[in-house]
Amino acid sequence: MSAFVQSNLIDTPCYAGAACVILYAAKDNEVATDTIFEDAIASGRRVLYPRIVSSNPHLSLVPVLTMAELQPGAFGILEPTGAEIARYADLERALICVPGVAFGPAGQRLGRGGGYYDRLIAALAPKTVTAGLAYSFQVLDRLPEAPRDRRLGLIVTESTVHWASRELPAVGATDGLRRIKECC
Repeated sequence: MSAFVQSNLIDTPCYAGAACVILYAAKDNEVATDTIFEDAIASGRRVLYPRIVSSNPHLSLVPVLTMAELQPGAFGILEPTGAEIARYADLERALICVPGVAFGPAGQRLGRGGGYYDRLIAALAPKTVTAGLAYSFQVLDRLPEAPRDRRLGLIVTESTVHWASRELPAVGATDGLRRIKECC
């Protein structure tokens, strides 16, 4: 199912228009991002992965060219080893893929409780597209939200693409894709 989620994201106009893709290294049963990584590198996009710095409550974004540049870091999650840190201000045409435990149809996200992605999303340029990668069973009718939680613009599953509070036709269908292009 993970391969279908990734394929559905790659088929969106949001991905097609992204000059930079921010990925995560999947942990446990999260949707993998390896196919997205390979496609992004092959198509000449800049790819960044997050790294947690213990002295800073924010995620540092580090460019990655090969999967060998990822090593176990905080919480046992693979993190980039490079020294270059991308500036948030330089990521205007970025697409950020976000993991989660559960998602809501209005873009709500329940993470693992550290608030790292909420702080990252709040700091990025307003035109940055945020996409939650999920399996259909992770999309619930509603989720609790705290004031600091940040909603995602797009939830991609193995069977459909959700944009904020309205569900759009499956990727590849022409009706509704114009609305996605306008949003992205």
